[in-house]
Amino acid sequence: MVKVPSIDSTDRKILGALQRDGRLSNADIAEAVALSPSPCLRRLRRLEAEGVIRGYRPQLDRCAIGLGMTVFVQVKLQDHSARSVDGFEQALLQMPAVINASTVSGSADYLLEVVVADLADYDDWVRGMQALAMVREIESNFALRAVKTGAPLPLAGER
Repeated sequence: MVKVPSIDSTDRKILGALQRDGRLSNADIAEAVALSPSPCLRRLRRLEAEGVIRGYRPQLDRCAIGLGMTVFVQVKLQDHSARSVDGFEQALLQMPAVINASTVSGSADYLLEVVVADLADYDDWVRGMQALAMVREIESNFALRAVKTGAPLPLAGER
């Protein structure tokens, strides 16, 4: 059984502040949540150690780095054998263009978020995907415009 960390309202305030700005100093976070720096740092370290905070990284502008096309891809496998599933998932882990991948219910087996430079780049990616023996069908949905991206996770009571 997975142990779920205990998170209180102060922890939620800390997490909220970090989601708004991951570059805040401990002193700034402590001030924002009405704690002194030492207890705030202890809470931060505990949240990191428990895996609640999984890392800190910048959010990059996709277009600015030459990845102007986002495609949501539904994939159906030939079968659901362990060999097919494991093989497909291992292949996904080797594809830098796939930035999110989930198994899903419904008509597809997987939903992928793929970022590429342009249509030619996507065509190359699709050809690689089609070469995987366990892939039966690929359906592409091209993002026309991002409406909401990089939103913070809803903390308790924010749904």
